[in-house]
Amino acid sequence: MTNTIPTFETERLILREIQESDIPAYHKNFVDYEVIRNLSAVVPWPYPDDGVKTFLKSLAPQLGKDRWTWGIFLKDAPDEIIGTVDLWRQGRPEHRGFWLARKHWGKGLMTEAVAPVMDYAFDELGFEVLVFANALGNVGSRRVKEKTGARLLGVKPAKFVDPNFTEHEVWELRKEEWKSRKR
Repeated sequence: MTNTIPTFETERLILREIQESDIPAYHKNFVDYEVIRNLSAVVPWPYPDDGVKTFLKSLAPQLGKDRWTWGIFLKDAPDEIIGTVDLWRQGRPEHRGFWLARKHWGKGLMTEAVAPVMDYAFDELGFEVLVFANALGNVGSRRVKEKTGARLLGVKPAKFVDPNFTEHEVWELRKEEWKSRKR
């Protein structure tokens, strides 16, 4: 793709730029209603067969400029993408989004994955505040925010793939709060 996305390693994970060779595993792990239902209604469902390839092509011009997208890979299975973390310069209202393959839920992997992304946002990209959002009722996503020290600002109307989700929680994390948690 563009080679503008830095690679990060954590205890269990590698976060790196997504390659065309990652498309089959991306499709296998992402195209699952239980994963997609928690995402914004801009994500189509049913998901198109060529959706991953089309989506990744649309990202290329933005990567490293006002959007950053990392594939998440287990160190012990570095050829299979199991999720992504996105970072946007312009909030929508959120600056960060993510998904993780269902078989990896509940293991603390997303909390581990977002940490170097937040370091990068604050230390290298100059963010002072990050805003996050999740479907009201998406407990796993909520826990990532809680475990990383984000503060709940409120609940607002929003649309998701799953029409039963009609509101999202909006969270904020300030650079100084993130840095003080890491000390």
